[in-house]
Amino acid sequence: MNQPGESFYVTTPIYYVNDRPHIGHAYTTLLADVLARYHRLLGVDTHFLTGTDEHGQKVAQAASDAGRSPREQADATVVRFQELWQKLGITHDDFIRTTEPRHTAVVQEILSELYERGEIYADSYAGWYSVGEERFFTDKELVDGKDPISGRPVEWLEEKAYFFRMGKYQQWLVDYIENNPEFIQPEHRRNETLGFLRKPLGDLCISRPKSRVSWGIDLPFDADYVCYVWFDALVNYISAIGYRRDDAGFARWWPARYHLIGKDILTTHTVYWPTMLHAMGLPMPKTIFAHGWWLVQAEKMSKTAGNVIDPIALCDKYGVDPLRYFLMAEMTLGQDASFSELGFAERYNADLAGDLGNMLNRVIRLIHSSFGGALPEPGPSEAVDQELSELALAAAAEMQQAVETMALDRGLQKVAEVVRGCNKYFEQTAPWKLAKSEAEADRVRLGTVLYSAAEALRIASGLLYPVMPTKMAAYRRILGVAGDEAEPHLDQLKQWGRLPAKGACGQLEGLFPRIDIKALEKELGLSAEAKPSGKSQAKQAKQAKQAKKDKQAAENVVIGIDQFRQVSLRTARVLEAEPVEGADRLLKLQIELGQERRQLVAGIAQHYRPEEVVGRTIVVVANLAPATIRGVESCGMLLAAKVGKTLRLVGVDGEIDSGAEVS
Repeated sequence: MNQPGESFYVTTPIYYVNDRPHIGHAYTTLLADVLARYHRLLGVDTHFLTGTDEHGQKVAQAASDAGRSPREQADATVVRFQELWQKLGITHDDFIRTTEPRHTAVVQEILSELYERGEIYADSYAGWYSVGEERFFTDKELVDGKDPISGRPVEWLEEKAYFFRMGKYQQWLVDYIENNPEFIQPEHRRNETLGFLRKPLGDLCISRPKSRVSWGIDLPFDADYVCYVWFDALVNYISAIGYRRDDAGFARWWPARYHLIGKDILTTHTVYWPTMLHAMGLPMPKTIFAHGWWLVQAEKMSKTAGNVIDPIALCDKYGVDPLRYFLMAEMTLGQDASFSELGFAERYNADLAGDLGNMLNRVIRLIHSSFGGALPEPGPSEAVDQELSELALAAAAEMQQAVETMALDRGLQKVAEVVRGCNKYFEQTAPWKLAKSEAEADRVRLGTVLYSAAEALRIASGLLYPVMPTKMAAYRRILGVAGDEAEPHLDQLKQWGRLPAKGACGQLEGLFPRIDIKALEKELGLSAEAKPSGKSQAKQAKQAKQAKKDKQAAENVVIGIDQFRQVSLRTARVLEAEPVEGADRLLKLQIELGQERRQLVAGIAQHYRPEEVVGRTIVVVANLAPATIRGVESCGMLLAAKVGKTLRLVGVDGEIDSGAEVS
């Protein structure tokens, strides 16, 4: 959390220029943009950095495949990122390319200094090398003899190399992580890094021979080698803000408030980078935050799997702001999330076309028909009006808290509750009936109702502005928000009554036209589930009644101790949790069961949010045969107790390792 007078410096990873950007690249950059916009809304001095990683073997290979030089490959591909960021409305303050002189010179200076101090030394190296990840792996790290990250083949290499003395900082890093819980977030990623550091930490090979990889920054102390791409790339976070060049600028922004990363680059950012910084004598970034992956049909998005989502195509089809909203609202930060075009369309219709757009239409139509388009003055306030104002003002405070705790989806839920609260308020006050009355008291009351609803929407639209800046700017113009408040400040959103009475409201626009779900299902080759007929409904009711009888009978069955011993009950730690797409009762959990990692599906979504179960130690049936539930494999079953509508997970009393036998 930023303190008064502090700056906010947020970074994305710099993206490889070996291929086109996909929805994963777009998500991280949008997340940074939304955070930057919210902090500007808070009046915080903000700097937002993104860019491209243009050295290394992957880029050289992509260039060779395309029949051009690595530099031509970088120049051609970087444009795709820059065009996408412009299309998505990304408000980065700087875009760094690692081929720029301002970066390469700083990298070489750092290398020279560390080499002169003995922090870098020459030695021979042998190990399993992955071209795709541009990393060496140990025998223990390989999975089925392949790269554990991409699953691609590895090759055995032996060569002279230069090493950074990373291993000598192992205990320092462990102590730092344990003493600074905010440093790596979310908590399960912090635990993952600490788990990695339980094993001896070797030194980091920071060179590649030009005979194998020529596309990179030359080592200043050996012209036959280039710098390892990860050592080069990580330095962008400080070279871009003036390290060794602009002391005042560097002091203004460093340390970074957030390095935003995907969970697949956790080790490089939470082990390599902090040890490099420590060796340089620089303070640590405040938080390295690893978000989850976007999955398509439960698989990670990848070119190999052929399931990459093109964000430009989605923007062209549905608009930029709806995509921005979906990506921010759908993913719980730190957890994986599923992407489907149908899921996007359903949320769009519900939240944007149905609630947000429809509520604006209801308010503005009545203002135009009853008050000639001028926002009416509010009269005496009643309890129902006060409830609406309290709901809206609470959402402003809750959204600020959500931004500070990296819980944007929860903050957006609170804003959605304000819009739904407006709809409920209309049902309670029935302004359409008041509009038909000729009584003066009813006209005064109508003015109060319409003003209150418009004011609640002013606050809601302001809170949504960093997520949907273009649509919310138009939304606020229609409400009659004064020009100097079109781009809001949080202080304005914490005050009730800022809309100018008798101010002119704009004409309605089709901000969120509804998506035809049936037409989309047909386009995607999907068929909607047939609604059950009356006969089948009766059959289902009969089956449900029989199932209830069977359950009651089962509860009265007595089993022997030998039968009970066949059930393996063990403790497990929840590593990740996310909703199962299309199922409002199910969560998909990734659990640690001793040395084993498993996935299971649990019907607890109506009782626990995903973030509430991550990190818990639960009890599971470990030897249950695998089952497929809603297309998701489940290997085990958790235990929970239920009375009426109350459900509680079964856990253990105190700390205990995962995989412990429960008997």
